[in-house]
Amino acid sequence: MRGFHGVLDIYHFSYGWITPVLAYFMSFLGCLLGLQCAARGRNAGRGRAGWLISAAVAIGGTGIWVMHFIAMLGFSIAGSEIRYDVPLTLFSAVTAMIVVGVGLFMVNKPQPTLASLIGGGTIAGLGVGAMHYAGMYAMKSHAVISYDPWLVAASMVIAVVASIVALWFTLRVKGFLATVGAAMIMGVAVCGMHYTGMAAMRAHEGHHTLAPPPGVQAMQLLGPLIGIISMVTMLVLISVSLSEIENEDALPKMRWNTTPRSRR
Repeated sequence: MRGFHGVLDIYHFSYGWITPVLAYFMSFLGCLLGLQCAARGRNAGRGRAGWLISAAVAIGGTGIWVMHFIAMLGFSIAGSEIRYDVPLTLFSAVTAMIVVGVGLFMVNKPQPTLASLIGGGTIAGLGVGAMHYAGMYAMKSHAVISYDPWLVAASMVIAVVASIVALWFTLRVKGFLATVGAAMIMGVAVCGMHYTGMAAMRAHEGHHTLAPPPGVQAMQLLGPLIGIISMVTMLVLISVSLSEIENEDALPKMRWNTTPRSRR
């Protein structure tokens, strides 16, 4: 194998603004749904765990993981084919949902504390960073990849701060418009972490071979996975909508007094 020497061009927006805009929209949608589920978990009794798990799937699965790999569809390296390691890619998806779930369960309790908020946010943020770089490691090509350590550190700081803020939102935000605003901010933070981490990448010429790199092509793997998680997100959205209808039906109905007044 020949050592690397030349720097290769990296393109983050191979399809223009389609992938970053779609990635942000999915991050916003996942965070919005996750905040709604977390709000119901705050007020639920025995159903609290189910709502928090749904929030973890929405935020970690759609808001973070799907956002990451939609953005990766627009990533390319000049003169090098990109493929993905299936087990590592699946591991990154599971990691995102688990770490977000851990953070949610740490803070969404009857008496949340500042320590639990910071601790849960730190765990979730470091886990999100691990998900990002596990997903990057799952990307296989003939190029040799290196990272700028300062930008990697910056991306991890963004991930931790964003996670703390996101968990704070799950505790404090009430009302639909406020939830939409919080989800928009969370989407910006998630995308900011992703593209900061991507900016840390450097690609160099590696060994030359006619054989393709190991793994599967992006759409063979990412297409079905993104579709599955998006379908799960839609099911959670339907559950949230049904719970709203049930809550409205449970409200006391206004009764009109139709008894005629007694004549004086």
